Amino acid sequence: MSMYFHLRAVPPSTLRTEATWLRQLFEDDWDTVRERIGRHREEVLDKGYLDHELLYTGTDVVLGGRPAYSPEPDTPPFLLLTVAETAQVAAFLTSADFEALWRAARAELLPRYGGPEWETQARAFFAAAHRDLTAFYTQTARYGDTVVKWLVR
Repeated sequence: MSMYFHLRAVPPSTLRTEATWLRQLFEDDWDTVRERIGRHREEVLDKGYLDHELLYTGTDVVLGGRPAYSPEPDTPPFLLLTVAETAQVAAFLTSADFEALWRAARAELLPRYGGPEWETQARAFFAAAHRDLTAFYTQTARYGDTVVKWLVR
């Protein structure tokens, strides 16, 4: 079973915190999701989302946010970022030095991605995700939107 960590921009005036409504945010087909990703209105991290978190330790970039729990016992909570929190994440990402982030997480990440001989590919993978996350949060902050995150199985 594949797992994906989805991040979705939502106008604050439409945001509801009921689990059913939040779940429906993530029920679109992949064509619709890809279209929103292209407009920086949604972002998806694959099952290695926790590895991305290593780059951003202590921030709300990947896992941060206020939890909104589902009544279903084995369902991960949704994570919600306010407009202000989204703007803070966008500011962090636009000012972050990716090379410094990579150096700090490199020793922990490389063994998971083939070791030093695969560093060029691993670094490129994380750099691309960093650019995508920066574009997503910057666009979302520019629109004054909130962010809803969910681990989708």
